Amino acid sequence: MNSASGINRRGFLRGLGAAVTLPALESMRPLMAATASRVATTAAGSPLRMAYLYIPNGVNLEHWRPSGTGANYKLGKSMAPLEGLKDQFQVYTGFAHQHAKAGRDGAGDHARSNATFLTGQRAKKTSGADIKVGVSVDQIAARAAQDQTRLPSLELTCDGVRKSGKCDSGYSCAYQFNLSWRSDTQPMTPEGNPRLVFERLFGAGSADERKKSLARRMGSQKSILDFISDDAKAMQRRLGRNDQHKLDEYLTGVREIERRIGKAESFTSIDPGVAAPEGKPKNYAEHMQLMMDMMVLAFQTDSTRISTFLMAHDGSNRNFKEIGVSEGHHNLSHHKDKKDNLQKIQKIDQYYLTQLAYFLEKMKNTEDVDGKSLLDNSMIVYGSGIADGNRHNHDDLPIIVGGGGGGALTPGRHVDLRGEVPLSNLYVRMLNEFGVSAKSFGDSTGVLGKV
Repeated sequence: MNSASGINRRGFLRGLGAAVTLPALESMRPLMAATASRVATTAAGSPLRMAYLYIPNGVNLEHWRPSGTGANYKLGKSMAPLEGLKDQFQVYTGFAHQHAKAGRDGAGDHARSNATFLTGQRAKKTSGADIKVGVSVDQIAARAAQDQTRLPSLELTCDGVRKSGKCDSGYSCAYQFNLSWRSDTQPMTPEGNPRLVFERLFGAGSADERKKSLARRMGSQKSILDFISDDAKAMQRRLGRNDQHKLDEYLTGVREIERRIGKAESFTSIDPGVAAPEGKPKNYAEHMQLMMDMMVLAFQTDSTRISTFLMAHDGSNRNFKEIGVSEGHHNLSHHKDKKDNLQKIQKIDQYYLTQLAYFLEKMKNTEDVDGKSLLDNSMIVYGSGIADGNRHNHDDLPIIVGGGGGGALTPGRHVDLRGEVPLSNLYVRMLNEFGVSAKSFGDSTGVLGKV
């Protein structure tokens, strides 16, 4: 490790089988500025992050849609959990995904919604091994920024993992259970086990070495922090008062996440319809928040600048008894305009938006290397590939864009695009802001302007 005045931005606190990445510290600012790349970097020279969060089955549009446009708009009923963060995101009306529509492919809207959401491409209808769709926007960005971080990207899910078989009207399960695609034929398999995500972020060595290290820690009932304590104490002595406080706060957060994972591993749960990830929390909200917390840590430590989160696959029939909804989500989404069904969908929408509020708040309250927040230096897309689950339509998609993009975005507004504008136009804009020169992507018709 270098002196405090020039701490390596990729610095680790090391121990036996452990490598806990340092968070953003004041001591790092000069080096970060000196080594800033044009890619994945804000205009001020700080890391720029990109995240995509997916919810299934569309929404209750009546209670989703804001009233008014521009800065003087009012959030819809479903968005009440976001009220205190209104100046931290934009709501868009009018985005569409043409290639998610049926066309000659017939049924299979849920599979197409997942497959198209980040690719803007039409998925080949097959339940065999000959899957094909397109490279996703996150992976284009990851490829461009791969030299900037230890992990090119981080793919998360709260579902099980299915790579083959038939899931939706003749479409492979690979389409429905993946958001991110490395190539036309290669999905990036997301991780649903919080323990494995934690070990990927903080374990040292190969996958096999990380497995042995985990067994050693669990056998001795020790925290990963116990194995890096000597290095942490040495680091604390070399830091200024503010950085000491930051490091202590960060390590406390790491330990709390580790404790929550350990608690989850002492329970078992069954996820209806899919194989449940091992060690997942019994409570669905806790599972989502735990994954979000690790996404924040990954951004905070500059372990990666790109992440995707499949909160649930499209077509998910999960129930939400914790909020008084015992019916399956997918079944309810075929609401037939029944008032009771629509009310329950609105409750589910609000439940998911409560989790988004949790994530945005966490990002907002985490300081970045430049003194701004992680949220200020991020572009976060939240939404679904279906608008109304009863119609299975792929226009007027429910899309929220959080963060300031390092000054490139203008949060605090509702933007009505007044038509069917390809969601891919937004992705072209995001790639350009990320430092990737792109004139087109997927089914784009241009670049979303600074509206």
